[in-house]
Amino acid sequence: MVSERAQVTNDFNTLFRSLPPDRSYKAFAMPGDFHGRLLPPSSVHFAYSSYAIHWLTEVPKAAAGLKRLYGVERGEVYQAYLNQYERDLEAFLKCRAVEMVKGGIWLFSFLPTCWDPQKEFTIASVIELFRSSLDDMARKGKLSETKLDAFNFPYYIPTPERVWAILQKSNSFSIERIEILKSGTLLTVDGHVACFKAAHQNMLSHEFGAQTIDELFDLFKNKLQTSLVYANPSNDKTLVVVAILKLKNDVDSEVLEQSND
Repeated sequence: MVSERAQVTNDFNTLFRSLPPDRSYKAFAMPGDFHGRLLPPSSVHFAYSSYAIHWLTEVPKAAAGLKRLYGVERGEVYQAYLNQYERDLEAFLKCRAVEMVKGGIWLFSFLPTCWDPQKEFTIASVIELFRSSLDDMARKGKLSETKLDAFNFPYYIPTPERVWAILQKSNSFSIERIEILKSGTLLTVDGHVACFKAAHQNMLSHEFGAQTIDELFDLFKNKLQTSLVYANPSNDKTLVVVAILKLKNDVDSEVLEQSND
């Protein structure tokens, strides 16, 4: 089963054509927000979520109009994002608990935030550099400073400790294992630009207009290329946290389902 956040450019035909023709399993796509219910109760034995739980249902209302730079978030903005993240992850856990069979396994991975910006970079610091590209575009008059000041990305990149604390509060899942691993991607500059464009192009076109997108990503690429830290893939210190959870056998799925309605 494949579920993705709603994007009009998601090409599920290409996805399904890429699956092996002699596969021993069936596949289907389910549209919708994964923070809500997607599947029938007690229908999933094994679930896997890859680099998805950082997405929020919305930019926190308390952070509206407050600029947020990754790595220096503090005060009202930090607390607003943290509160939103905790609510959304708890909702995600409750929905998956209804959909999974008792004893079912959920494996998920996410990117944590931590780095030494003078010597290395991670996905979180690349996001900060991307935000600086948006600031440069506003200074050039290529996009609205008013719109940019009101704009924040609808995701929160947590620390492993923060996710651990939320998981420990869950009455539905037991934590079987959590490991922090070195990511093996080592993306080049072109790779980072391609990933960011795939994930953000529709969102930014909607906010600032499609005519600004190519120049924005050219600027972003130039920033990456001219930085000694970012230009060398060996400086990529991105970590990945892999967690394995198990649905408790004493969970009452009917009670959980009613609490989600």
